[in-house]
Amino acid sequence: MSSVARAAYALGQTARVGVYFGQYALSARLTRPVKPKRPIRGPFAGQEEILADLRGLLQRDWANIEAGLYRMPYDLLEEPVGALRRASRYFRDLRSVERRRHSGGHDEVLTQADRARYPRYYLQNFHFQSDGWLSPDSAAIYDHQVEVLFTGGADAMRRQALVPLGEFLHHRRSAATRMIDIACGTGRFLTFVKDNYPRLPVTALDLSPDYLAQTARNLRRWRGVETHQAAAETTGLPDASYDLASCIFLFHELPPKVRPQVAAEIARILKPGGRLLFVDSIQKGDQSSYDGLLDYFPVAFHEPYYSSYVETDLEALFGQAGLKTLSVERAYFSRVMVLEKSR
Repeated sequence: MSSVARAAYALGQTARVGVYFGQYALSARLTRPVKPKRPIRGPFAGQEEILADLRGLLQRDWANIEAGLYRMPYDLLEEPVGALRRASRYFRDLRSVERRRHSGGHDEVLTQADRARYPRYYLQNFHFQSDGWLSPDSAAIYDHQVEVLFTGGADAMRRQALVPLGEFLHHRRSAATRMIDIACGTGRFLTFVKDNYPRLPVTALDLSPDYLAQTARNLRRWRGVETHQAAAETTGLPDASYDLASCIFLFHELPPKVRPQVAAEIARILKPGGRLLFVDSIQKGDQSSYDGLLDYFPVAFHEPYYSSYVETDLEALFGQAGLKTLSVERAYFSRVMVLEKSR
């Protein structure tokens, strides 16, 4: 990689972190902290440590790009007008989020009509966000909300799954390989996948029709993209129909009894020898200085199943479904796992 590319990456990420960290700081000034019902005893990492960890993530991201493991982000420099529009929508919605945070308003999307169409656990205002997962407005603002939360590091965490993806495809023809992204959300991860492997056929699966519509818009520049509306635990897809699956930031939002069902469903639709690329929140002990933050997170953001997630033995859970853990790494606030279905 040239020095020009290095400078472009550094400039782009410095601007990105500055923008999202600034919005994170402003959000903190505009909102009131939530007092936990019980004292939180775990250690809290300070801002200096967290920012140093973020720098480490971005250094790792650049090292992967420099080594040719994946391409420079296609949208590293955000279009200013669009970025300002998204920031404006974020701060307008922040008032509603703050109201719910202090009133306990997390079931506004629970309606009799939706009870027949979605699992009960799904009908909540996760993160106290407006409309839960069930509106075009929610889908349009979601990625911005996540980047503010992680001060510009969310995309770089997702991109760490591109490294084992590339290793899996190294001796395969991408056009002859089938991949599915489980609970794809807005399709953000798949945009990086398709930018690096445009001939790889991908299926984007999500339960929300509005998020799937956003996925289709985000991926419209690429061919070979299918969308499939279904719950992750009951996809309705054929046995052994995919070589590769990804699952990004889903499991911490699943009830404990549903997690094994999703793991078993992923194993069922993977071919023998197929891989699962898993990225989700870190867990207790992955970075001990963050343990207090993990305890506080579900208090500040409506995450009803998060506390059980951070204590779950994921290797054992996936192992019971027939998925063997090949590697586990930490990348900032994310846990990156690679698993393989038994042959």
